[in-house]
Amino acid sequence: MLPKQQKKIPVTAEIVDLDSSDDEGGQGAAAEFSNNVNKPSNNAKLQSKPPNAQAAVPSANNVNNRSIESRSFWKAGAYEIGPSKSTSFQGDLEHARVHPKFLHSNATSHKWAFGAIAELLDNAVDEIGSGATFVKVDRIYNAKDNSPALLFQDDGGGMDPEGIRKCMSLGYSSKTSNTTIGQYGNGFKTSTMRLGADVIVFSRAIQSGRATQSVGLLSYTFLRRTGQDDVIVPMVDFDISDHWAEPIIYSSKDDWSSNLNTILEWSPFASKDDLMLQFENIGSHGTKIIIYNLWLNDEGIYELNFDDDQEDIRLRDEANRGNPSKTHKRVLELQSHISYRIRFSLRAYASILYLRKFMNFKIILRGKPVQQLYIADDLKYSKAIMYRPTVGVASKEVMVETTIGFIKEAPALGVCGFNVYHKNRLIRPFWKVTADGSSKGHGVVGVLEANFIEPAHDKQDFERSSLFSKLEMRLKQMVMEYWKGHCHLIGHQPDGMNKSNLRNQSTVQPRDGDNMQKQSATDSHMHPVRPVIDLADDLQHQLPGQQTGTSRTSGSGKSPTVTGPVAGSAGEASLDGLSSRSIDQISEENIQLFNRCHEYIEKEVELKKTIEELENELEETRNKCARLSSHLESQRMQMITRQ
Repeated sequence: MLPKQQKKIPVTAEIVDLDSSDDEGGQGAAAEFSNNVNKPSNNAKLQSKPPNAQAAVPSANNVNNRSIESRSFWKAGAYEIGPSKSTSFQGDLEHARVHPKFLHSNATSHKWAFGAIAELLDNAVDEIGSGATFVKVDRIYNAKDNSPALLFQDDGGGMDPEGIRKCMSLGYSSKTSNTTIGQYGNGFKTSTMRLGADVIVFSRAIQSGRATQSVGLLSYTFLRRTGQDDVIVPMVDFDISDHWAEPIIYSSKDDWSSNLNTILEWSPFASKDDLMLQFENIGSHGTKIIIYNLWLNDEGIYELNFDDDQEDIRLRDEANRGNPSKTHKRVLELQSHISYRIRFSLRAYASILYLRKFMNFKIILRGKPVQQLYIADDLKYSKAIMYRPTVGVASKEVMVETTIGFIKEAPALGVCGFNVYHKNRLIRPFWKVTADGSSKGHGVVGVLEANFIEPAHDKQDFERSSLFSKLEMRLKQMVMEYWKGHCHLIGHQPDGMNKSNLRNQSTVQPRDGDNMQKQSATDSHMHPVRPVIDLADDLQHQLPGQQTGTSRTSGSGKSPTVTGPVAGSAGEASLDGLSSRSIDQISEENIQLFNRCHEYIEKEVELKKTIEELENELEETRNKCARLSSHLESQRMQMITRQ
């Protein structure tokens, strides 16, 4: 059902109501994949390279030379609100008005720009069920001022006229499946407005045998410049069932033309022909989203960095933290790990954004597909642990499998934490549940899918609930149990044992049997065997009257020999094998055994030292190889340049 005709306002366009919208950015029912999906576009207005030699640097002027108070996202909401433009006519009912400022304040739920990009990727991934095979993310240019713009394009089911109106509205979601990621009806608006001041959407769909294409403009710049006190979204629709674009008129032709003129004035496209060219590479179904007037950081530079890596999009503020020339080697190694790179590299973040690898779907970032990374595949000494939380009023028990292990760089890098997914989507990456300052758990990483707890609206965290708290406690327990049983595999001693303890052990007197027994019970490299001399001492102390057998001592003062069964601390035992051996002989053998144990400990320490030296030599060799490879690559590039 299409929206009701809206009342007249200063600029004729659609008005977004609070109670009808679709969050999901973009796509409707399934349709046959078109042969025209990969057809090259004839559009010369939006390209991956700027029309001029150099893209325009952002300034205080925007499209049509109208000034913007602030191009920094976190300051863009600070502008004066004029008097309300009430245009109610007699008999009209009042409706809930949405001031343009709400678009900005609503978008502040995304503290992180990559979180906003992930929302738009989610919308495309949700379209896999409608036949989507790809989503493209790229930098293009605004033909009006050469400024960079952000492109998202997929070949999903697309949106019909009703669908695109829901998409542009607030709080509405048509997604009810347990497998889809979107659910709150807010992601498209918050994500696009977090990345730029304006967004234009192109979509084609086939519904009930009718083929349509629609254009919608959500422009914060337009709303502010014209002093609107309501969210006005100009849209135009076309019926293309007969292979030409026939305008779909809902109220009057003048209203339709007014919407089109508003779109052309405030979008990157100056003519209707330019606008229609954007559908050429969409095919018979799919959606294209262009975000322009991208936000700047506090220094007046674009928040998104497209220049440092031609195959990536980076967050400028995160990537520039620290001075690499003055950074310690270990810190540089840590910064090269995926747990750190996801902070500033969209390619790295997208590689672990989804738990299960796609079969027939690709995320194409700046022309190159993203290689998905399953973190659990790179863990060593991994194991699966089952967690069965009780969920809901009916006390339903669910089963969650957690894969836990050491990162392949352990123990060199102290990266740790759990990667927690919800409905296949990463919510909390490398969530550290252990206390800061503790070495226990270093290098321990886990992966799990927690569908039994709800994510926050920005999908970068979980709602704080009793289920979340119980999960956190269980994950802490998992880390401690795994560390206790596996830390020795990467060179750590359990229960705080270290090499100094082993060295101190070698100075213990042979008769200190109790200490020897305690040490051997905790050292994984020594057998918990009680020294023979302790058994002899126990027997000797029982000779005066605590034994059931008899004792004999020689008149020459030699040590006594013992015969018969004795009830001692070692339990009932036969002494027949000891009758012909003196306690001095047993003590001598015990000392020899202890000395051999001490020799083995010293050899172990020497072997570990040798291993460390070899590892250092290997690291130096790797560094030399890296420098040589870099030198050869630079030489190759110079030769190519000369040719």
